[in-house]
Amino acid sequence: MRRQIFAVITSVGLALAATCVIASIDEASSPHDPPWLAVLGYLTVESANGVQATGDLEPEPLSQPFELLGETVLPGDFRRLSWSDNQTFAGLDVAVPVLVAHGNRPGPVLCITAAIHGDELNGIEIVRNVMFGINLDDLNGTVVGVPIVNIHGFQRNSRYLPDRRDLNRFFPGNQTGSSASRIAHSFFNSIVVHCDALVDLHTGSLLRTNLPQLRADLNNEAIRDLTRGFGATVVLHSSGAEGTLRRAASDAGIPAVTLEAGEPMRFQPDEVSHGVRSIRSLLNHLGMDARASLWEEPRPIYYRSSWVRADISGILSSRVQLGDTVKKGELLGNITDPITNTRTEIVSPYHGRILGKALGQAVMPGYAVYHIGIETTEESLQPFDPCEQFEQQHDGDCPWPDIGEVDADFERNPAIDPEHGGGIEDHRDFDGEDG
Repeated sequence: MRRQIFAVITSVGLALAATCVIASIDEASSPHDPPWLAVLGYLTVESANGVQATGDLEPEPLSQPFELLGETVLPGDFRRLSWSDNQTFAGLDVAVPVLVAHGNRPGPVLCITAAIHGDELNGIEIVRNVMFGINLDDLNGTVVGVPIVNIHGFQRNSRYLPDRRDLNRFFPGNQTGSSASRIAHSFFNSIVVHCDALVDLHTGSLLRTNLPQLRADLNNEAIRDLTRGFGATVVLHSSGAEGTLRRAASDAGIPAVTLEAGEPMRFQPDEVSHGVRSIRSLLNHLGMDARASLWEEPRPIYYRSSWVRADISGILSSRVQLGDTVKKGELLGNITDPITNTRTEIVSPYHGRILGKALGQAVMPGYAVYHIGIETTEESLQPFDPCEQFEQQHDGDCPWPDIGEVDADFERNPAIDPEHGGGIEDHRDFDGEDG
């Protein structure tokens, strides 16, 4: 009798359990499904690519192959591609290496360019360290690194192209223009247009050095957000002049910044280390690599800067270092006449910080010797003197009079540079040059 009662109770229990399970399955589309149903394989889950997967939670979406320069880079792959500017001589073509790290998971495309000026070496080493330090298993999205854009200048240890033009004055280029314009057009349309964000690496110009710093248009929200990823790196506001890669990319809707660090013709470990840390922090900020360290220290921001110039000739001797905070009237350095032994002091006209300076050398009157980030507020973003704007990102060299005036010495109008052929290559806006 007891066995019969137990059998009946067991049958009823099994029937009730089956009924509950079937009811749960019928309501599988409910947003309140208990998670254990999926674990046990009772729910059908639709993955991101539309495939029905029974018994599994939604899998992570996978990257699509990345197309660049006529090549296909598969997810989880690291490739070295080649870009050619088609500037050949006697059939000799020079290929520029392009490094591509393509993650298994989707994300933005970050492009890092260096050596647009062929003598700026720190950026080359920054690109190498960043690219070969990427763990593809941790990467969301794609990083494209071009360590030597101006291969012609690099081979000659020169800032310029073989025709003595500055490549960073001709972007986005013109496919029927000068040699520099054609190179710029090829690079911009072959690589830059595929970027979701761009970091262009530079150093100071000849016999000048720069504190690691970002040049960025802080009026652009997307660019402003990009600067937040570089940690403690100084940010200097500048929209960038037409012709620079940064400005051309920004005008094309690609948030872009310039990262300046150090001096040309040298590899400087400290500046390289700062640049690498900044970009790895940016990868974290963009959600591309959560394992990269996020540099969360405050970023000093300067909305205006100015160069202090020499008033006499002589040998420059500095008393301040890059990054030093200075007060108005503070001694920055001396200029000594080697013939008369007359010494002239250079004092700061502002409260601010040393962002760049000339190296020890013989200087002439008017030579730009100290670049000072001026302590101002965001309200001071209105335009100021065109030559001062040009110097802010051209390391102190303003080769033009005010816009609209003719340079009597060279008989040329700064708004139309005859050496560059005018037209698309006009120098129309001196609101800050990079490099």
